[in-house]
Amino acid sequence: MRRLLAILIPAILLLTACGGSPAPAPSAEPTSQSSGDVAKLDSLKITDNGDNKAPGLDFTKPLDVSQPTIKLINDGTGDKVKAGQIVGMSYVTVDGKDGKTVDDSFPNGPQPLELNDTFKSGNEIIYNALVGAKVGAYLAFAAPGTAASGETPATSAQLAVLKIVSAKDAPKALDKPEGDVVTPPAGLPTVKVDNNGVPQISVAGVKPPTSLISQDLIKGKGDVVKATSTVMANYVGVTLSDGKPFDSSYDDSFGHKGVATFPLTNVVKGWTQGLTGKTVGSRVLLVIPKALAYPDATPGSGQPVGDLVFVVDILGAY
Repeated sequence: MRRLLAILIPAILLLTACGGSPAPAPSAEPTSQSSGDVAKLDSLKITDNGDNKAPGLDFTKPLDVSQPTIKLINDGTGDKVKAGQIVGMSYVTVDGKDGKTVDDSFPNGPQPLELNDTFKSGNEIIYNALVGAKVGAYLAFAAPGTAASGETPATSAQLAVLKIVSAKDAPKALDKPEGDVVTPPAGLPTVKVDNNGVPQISVAGVKPPTSLISQDLIKGKGDVVKATSTVMANYVGVTLSDGKPFDSSYDDSFGHKGVATFPLTNVVKGWTQGLTGKTVGSRVLLVIPKALAYPDATPGSGQPVGDLVFVVDILGAY
């Protein structure tokens, strides 16, 4: 993953299972706040090319900043972005030394980013710049280059130009799955719910899957999840070989607790394929072959090894 994008938009590009949190209370008429070496971005001129094509960029080269810097370059004409909303955002990243394109998300359409407390806590300067800007706005984010260190070569500063394409209120997540109970076929992992409402998965006697299994345990009656949706969910994951939990939104020992929010475009293939077409309110049992989970995982890699089993409660989608 490119360093700039890892700094810039983890809620879009790194959010595979991060815990969500309540939206912050909106303040009266917030304004977009620039931060850092903002004068270094004074030369930047942006030519709009619509929502599906990266804008033209012109700036004095080489660009060099001493700290992460963000600035509202051109404000939009739409509604102001509010705390807690979901913004649809596209971006183009260029090398600050020569202006060559590093990454461009415009052809793929805007990606959703929820401006909640989780995002704010890790990306406060970006959060403060987005909240109060208007739909249609262009913001510039510059990350400083790195000095040579060991095997890592020195890199020049990078510049990302972001366009706010849309903004809407975040949907409210369900408290728990709601729908019709489904009796699964024999031979699958069994699921029971403990007194705290946490699914407990048993894999005793379950054979390794030859293909992905996506089985409703509760069939919800809400909206249909798309392959491009962002999903709000509670979940438990265990390894099929021994039934040992390796991740759970119910357990803060895994680094997060609470409803998780993640785009299906940025999770393992078994989740994308297994949850696409399901409905909000459903509880889904996923039995995922290693090839659709973490195919390159090895002991000590920090990723679960082998075939995996998840129970996922789909509490919302947008």
